[in-house]
Formats: sequence, structure tokens, C-alpha cells
Amino acid sequence: MHAIDNTPSNDSRDKQMPKMSMKLVLRDAGIGIALLLLIAFFSLSTQHFLNPNNISNILTQITINLILAIGMTFVILIGGIDLSVGSILALCAVVGGTVLTIPDLAVWQAVCLATLAAMATGVVCGLFNGWISAFWGLPSFIVTLGMLNIARGAALQVTDARTIYSFPQTFNDFGSKMVFGVPVVFLIALALVALAWFVLSKTVFGRLLYGIGNNEEAVRLAGHSLMIYKVAAFTIAGALVGIASIIYMARLNIASPIIGIGFELNAIAAVIIGGTSLSGGRGTVIGTLLGACIIGVLANGLILFGLSDFMRQMITGVVIILAVIIDKYRERITAG
Repeated sequence: MHAIDNTPSNDSRDKQMPKMSMKLVLRDAGIGIALLLLIAFFSLSTQHFLNPNNISNILTQITINLILAIGMTFVILIGGIDLSVGSILALCAVVGGTVLTIPDLAVWQAVCLATLAAMATGVVCGLFNGWISAFWGLPSFIVTLGMLNIARGAALQVTDARTIYSFPQTFNDFGSKMVFGVPVVFLIALALVALAWFVLSKTVFGRLLYGIGNNEEAVRLAGHSLMIYKVAAFTIAGALVGIASIIYMARLNIASPIIGIGFELNAIAAVIIGGTSLSGGRGTVIGTLLGACIIGVLANGLILFGLSDFMRQMITGVVIILAVIIDKYRERITAG
């Protein structure tokens, strides 16, 4: 009975929610302050950082990683990991790009069908990842590592290792469209953040994902199917990869089977920097948004400093390690 008392519907847990919510707010506030300090530093030390065009570039560059990181947040909250999102992005892109170039289709028909095809591809891959890891109790690290190779190989096989291009001009224009100086693609990413925040913080489904990350056995004893929620988390991540692939194609006007290499690492980094625990059960999608912004601002500022790609990778790696160390200290303080 004590295990069941740990479920999200328990009265004692409800009494703790304001305290837990305050900790989450304070954590996100700390990440926000770090982002503001980073912006202030680059604003004072570089000449063109606050240029409107540069700000627009930062927001555009953040978009893909942010969408992937939203899905990664769902997966990490249940104590999982998804190493396949970069390869799935490539597969979704080539599937969507193939549909988008079907002749004799109206532009709106081609775009709608391509979006559905890309999302369906991501959903199937996510379902596979979630079902295999949950049904057989396998580490998601291993399962998604396998999917990384499956999806990449499938993308290369479908296209014969060739890049797809010549998309409708209207579709290409969408990737660079602005509203009051803000890229439309970034506004789409923000809308997805808002939707994910609502799901995770205001629904029973979201609270059960946190519950699985905190105490999987308690959720099981309360009568909930762990498999359904675990598969759902990976499926959501796959669907978001499909959306990200469409935006990627609209931005760069190509669908290549070799895109997305290393994207999974950036997505994981954004989630961890944003305060989500690698062990699951703790974190917010708002923190993920701030983490993605930190990575984007850091990358752009280092470019303005004139640092090489190698130095930027090293510095970003140091930031990720520091974020993990800080997360461990936060866990000790919370436990204390």
C-alpha cells in the first residue's frame, strides 16, 4: 500500500506538488539567468551579436534542435534515451521529400501528404523503439543505437545515397518566412513547447511519465500499464522528429540521407542543460527550451569570436559536462 501512495493521485503527493513546483520554477529561473548572462557577455564582447539579422539566425538555428529536444524530454523523463533521432530525421526527410516531389500534385496537397508521411515514418520508428525496449525490458540505449543504423541505412537505400531537391517554391519560401522579425519556424517550435508543457504539467498522462521516472514500480502497482506510457513517450519523440524533418527541408530546400549526424547529441545536451535528470522523473520542457537557447547562443557567440569548429565542439562538451555535474549536485540537495 505504501508504494501505491506514491502515485500522482495520492493526497500526500498532491500536498507536495506546490513545493516541487517551486523547485522546478527556481531551477528554470537559474537556467534563465545563465542564458541572460551568456547573452550579456556576447553582447558586450562581440560587435554584431545583437544585430536583428543575427538574432533571427540564432532563432532559426535553434528551431530544429529545440523540436528534437522536446521529444527527447519525454523519453528522458521516463528514464530512457534516444540515440536514433538524427538518423530518423534523415529517413523522415527523404520520405517526405520523395512525396513532396511527386508530379501533378497541387502544392498544398504535396505539403500535407509529405508532412503526414514524414510524421508517420517518425511514429513507426518511435513505436519500434518504445515497444522493443519496453516489451523485452531492454535498455533504450541499445535499442535506439540499433535504430540509428537501421534508419540511416534505410534513408541511404531509399534514395540510393542521393539528395532530393527541386521542392515547390512556396514550400521553400515558408522556411524563411518571418513574422515581426521572428522566423515562423521558431514560432512553430514555441507552439510545440507550449503543447508539451500542457501535456506534461496539466494531464494525468504527463504526471504518470514523471511517476515512471521517479518510481516505476509504484506506477505499476497503481494499476497503470508501464508499456503503454513508455511506448507513447518514444512515439511522441518520433512524431516530433517527423515535424522537424519538414522544417529542415523547408529551411535548406533539400532532403539528404546524410543529414542529422550528431543531432541526437545536441538534443540530449539541450535537455540536460535545461535541468532534466538523466535518471528520469525530474525536469521541464521550459528548461529544455532554455537549454536549447543556451546551446544556440553559445554556438553563435563562439562563431562571432572566430573560433574554429574544433574549439567550439570542445567548449560545448565542457558545458555539457558541467551541466551534468550541476545536475548531480541538485539531486543531492533535493535528496537532503
